[in-house]
Amino acid sequence: MKILVTGAAGFLGSHLCDALLGEGHVVVGVDNLCTGSLANLAHLKTEPKFAFERLDTSMRLGVETLLVGSAGTLNSLEVAKKYGAGYLHASTSECYGDPEVHPQVETYWGNVNPIGPRSVYDEAKRFSEAAVMAYNRYHGVNTHLVRIFNTYGPRLQANDGRVISNLMMQALRDEPLTIYGDGSQTRSFCYVSDLIEGIVRLSKSEEHLPTNIGNPVEWTILECAKEVQALFGSKSEITFKPLPQDDPKQRKPDITKARTLLGWEPKVMLREGLGKSLEYFEACVIASA
Repeated sequence: MKILVTGAAGFLGSHLCDALLGEGHVVVGVDNLCTGSLANLAHLKTEPKFAFERLDTSMRLGVETLLVGSAGTLNSLEVAKKYGAGYLHASTSECYGDPEVHPQVETYWGNVNPIGPRSVYDEAKRFSEAAVMAYNRYHGVNTHLVRIFNTYGPRLQANDGRVISNLMMQALRDEPLTIYGDGSQTRSFCYVSDLIEGIVRLSKSEEHLPTNIGNPVEWTILECAKEVQALFGSKSEITFKPLPQDDPKQRKPDITKARTLLGWEPKVMLREGLGKSLEYFEACVIASA
């Protein structure tokens, strides 16, 4: 097949390009490079089945985060409709907001603040899901929806403020490890190769409704920091800062659907995944020195 990947220069987009090329497909990647990096695609420079175009799917109409999830999604859905293509949308566990149901199952509608500081991302993704389902119902587009939980691994942007990247970079620099709040809030960390496998399997299924893909092993942020300390044998102290507004207190996917429908579940546990990510983050530290 010939497959278009938007956000191809990003963390997950670049790994997805690798997986699709590995299956023998022709891949066209597009990205406006607002948060993505061409370095993530450098290894594909001589790959004959891969082409890259710098393109903004949101048409540069304003606030990028909101527009990529609205205008960008609608534009790409129109392309799928025009050419009779299948369409897979990368949604997020942030659709569940600060959940009142735990673990989070796909039928839960979420608890999202529509005007808070996280709303530009949360509501853009929720709009995208509505748009995807509308094109499926009213235009017959063969759509798939994956709700992605916390994912980490090589090519994760080193300065994007995510838990794993923050802790790994701080540990490598012998800086204090920063925790927001008291560290009791939880996350479930999925290694990138596991996530990509789940996404590819979903794209080949007949399922159109949202499907959680993530690692159901739940960690407190404080436990995660201690895992990073253990990896490095680090004596870095742990410091605590105020918890940002609307930061979810808990995050854990119910992956019953993925197990049953796709025969998928993650294989790489946190300590192993941190070890697999070490060389990448070491290079990031050197590059930023």
